[in-house]
Parts: sequence; structure tokens; C-alpha cells
Amino acid sequence: MKRTATTALLLSTALLLAATGCGGDDGTDAGGKKTVTLTLNWVPYGEHAPFYYGLSKGYYAAEGIDLKIQPGNGSGNTIKQVAQKQTDFGWADSPVLVKSVASGMPVRSIGSYLEKGPASVEFFAEKNIKTPQDLKGKTVGGTPGDALYATFPAWLERNGLTKSDVKVVNVDAAGKIAALAEGKVDAIMGFFHDQAPTIENKTGKKVDVLLFADYGMNLLGTGLVANTQTLEKDPELARRFVRATQKSWTEAAKDTAGAVTAMAELAENEPPAEVLTKQLTLALPLIGTDEAPGVNTEAQWGETVDLMSRYAELKDPGAPTAYWDASYAAKG
Repeated sequence: MKRTATTALLLSTALLLAATGCGGDDGTDAGGKKTVTLTLNWVPYGEHAPFYYGLSKGYYAAEGIDLKIQPGNGSGNTIKQVAQKQTDFGWADSPVLVKSVASGMPVRSIGSYLEKGPASVEFFAEKNIKTPQDLKGKTVGGTPGDALYATFPAWLERNGLTKSDVKVVNVDAAGKIAALAEGKVDAIMGFFHDQAPTIENKTGKKVDVLLFADYGMNLLGTGLVANTQTLEKDPELARRFVRATQKSWTEAAKDTAGAVTAMAELAENEPPAEVLTKQLTLALPLIGTDEAPGVNTEAQWGETVDLMSRYAELKDPGAPTAYWDASYAAKG
């Protein structure tokens, strides 16, 4: 039987309690580790493998953390759970975090790990789309309300096209892949490192992509989110969690096969191993190489905030520090 992360954690806790008879009232187990929950942005896919790798290798345990990884149902829902203290930390898309802070949620980013955003237009290679200009006259599926949909018209403009040059078809997030596979649209807006391998696996067709970041518009991708009260009351926990996460991502990049194996063993409802491998391989180059994973600059956050302000109805944006706390992710 496959051993899941939850099962492993429950068994570990049960054994410790049986041996000692009690745990701490502050969330620590009998071994002195604090149980910490991380809610993902979606059901597990390849980008999440470093977390399972760190869990498997004991990087979180070494920081006194008994980590429980939970699947998510969209970045917005994950951030709400962080805001409502239903989870300790979240893994969520940075543009969604920006809009959440602007709406009054008590949350902050403590590091965006995908510094090159995965926002893209995806299509089958047989469509022979090579540049943004080749989208003229095509139908593109997108989901109203997300950052890709909001910034797509501006991305077209930056690449010499008008909004009327492309027909945008509104598609629910869960239905975009099916719409592309069934030929209802020529292309879809989405995160290429997640969706492209899944589409190829489902259809047997090669998928090509145009990244927003490669054609004039970069939005920071997914990263860690914390409640502001957590950062105020227990900043050391956040530092320990970030240290373990940085180590997990750094080491997983050196051992992708091991990361995939760890995720396949510990996660639930994950994609097939070959899809996981492709997803992780595509995600890792997005973390940047100048600093440790999750270490961002004010300029990077400034660009994302500016784009959200100009094209995604972000009112009175303020400084990047209103959304992101740089003090937790240490440089390499």
C-alpha cells in the first residue's frame, strides 16, 4: 500500500504519544516538534515535489517542524485559509496575493519562488504558432478574474496586437484543458509548467507555449504566504519554515528523480511519474539563479504590483513592502 504524507505523520505522532503519553499544548508533539500545515495552491503537481522531498529528507524535522502538506483548490482559497488561520502557511500565486492584501486580508508573501512567472498561452504544436503575432485571428480560452485574463490584452498590445485581433473565450479554470483538447479553442491561457505536460499526457500531442515573461510582461509566480499575526507572534517559526523550504528547493533541484520519488510516495492523487518529472523540470528554471530560492528584489515585486495596478484593477497599490516581507528568505 502506498504510504501517504498524512499517514506517515499520523503514525509518527501516534508512536511518539504512545511512548511518552502526552504532547504539548502549543502544537508541539512529544518529541518537541511543532505541527505545521502547508496548504498548496492546487492538488499536488510537479512544482510541489520539493516540499515532499524536504519532508522525506528530514529538512523540516531538522528545524523542529512536523510538516503536514494539504492540497488546495486555487490560490485565492489557499490565501483565505491563511488569512482565517485555517492553515499555518500557504503556497499561492503572487498576483492573487497582491489582490488579497489589497482587499484587506492580513497576509504577506515571505518569498515568491517562481521569479519568472509561468503565465503563458498554450497550444498544440500543429497550430504552428511561433510568436504572439501568430495569435491573430485565433480563439484563446481564459478564465475571468485571474491575473492572466486581466493582463492578456496588455500583453497583446505590447506585442503589436489589439484586443480585437484575438477572440477570447471565457472558460472555467477546470475546463480549459478539455476545451483545448476538444478543439473548442485554438489556445488557452495558463501555467505552462503544470498544464502542458498534463495536456501532452492526455492527448498524445506536443504542446508549445508563449510565455508572457519572454514577450515583455513578467508577473511573479507562486510562493509562500503567511498570516501577519503569525509573523508578529512567532517570527522564528516562519524563519525556520523558510530555511527548510529553501533547502528543500535547492536540494530537489540537484536530485529531481529523488524529488519525484518522494512525491510519488507521500502525496495523494498526484499525476503519473513521467508527468511529475516534466512539470518539475519545467518549474525549476523559473526560480532564478542569482540568489537562494525565494529571495526577491523590490524591483521584481514593483513590476508585478505595477502591472496589477495598470491592468488588473489594483487601486492605490503602494509600495512592494505592503505585500511582501523580505526579512525571512535569506540570501545564499
